[in-house]
Amino acid sequence: MKLAVALALGAMLALQLVEPAAAADFTPEQRKAIEDIIHDYLTKNPELMLDVLQAAQDKLKSDSRDKAAVALVEHKRELLEDPETPVGGNPKGDVSLIEFFDYRCPYCKQVVPALEALLAKDKQLRFVYKEFPVLGADSVHAARAALASRKQGKYEPMHRALMAVKGQLDEAVVMKIASSVGLDVDRLKADMAAPEIDRALKANIKLAEALEIHGTPGFVIGEEIVPGAVSLDTLKQLIDAARKSK
Repeated sequence: MKLAVALALGAMLALQLVEPAAAADFTPEQRKAIEDIIHDYLTKNPELMLDVLQAAQDKLKSDSRDKAAVALVEHKRELLEDPETPVGGNPKGDVSLIEFFDYRCPYCKQVVPALEALLAKDKQLRFVYKEFPVLGADSVHAARAALASRKQGKYEPMHRALMAVKGQLDEAVVMKIASSVGLDVDRLKADMAAPEIDRALKANIKLAEALEIHGTPGFVIGEEIVPGAVSLDTLKQLIDAARKSK
């Protein structure tokens, strides 16, 4: 009952704020009386406004989950079959683990040991690398270099080396890493300007937006979208659930 009253009060407040034509139907005296009633009621019962805010939050979360679920279906090919996206683990594995990441993201680096443990143990796991540089120009440069390294067959060594960097990751550091993993740096720089690199990065940004992934890391496992750094046990549980649902 209290929640219903609170929602009604919230609706009255919203009417005042967003429908000026309806609000104009009240005289100044009537509007003042309504505002006083609402103010007095909420002052005496502040927990009701908390109920209203919680209900609104729950609805936003539910709407976001519904939107993401639809996006998973609509963008399945871009998630799983994009030829511009590097794939590791077992390319023919029965479950795909997709990560949106940034080489300068400390939380992405934090989950690396868990991901490496999974890939070492689970020989049926397919890993999809979604470059998602959201932390500035250095992140974009590192992502371009990583994608360009595919042309020399060095994507995974380059990826691991970039993820292992502690501290600054500017252009000079990226090129030094490229040389250390056996890449031809001059060729790499030329390949970084290829139009398919631009297409891949733009496609990943658009895909992340559709899936409501707004930061890194972000994972997609089966029908689940999981934001943020997660533990090895959580990843195992999600992969097991995805296998059982197939």
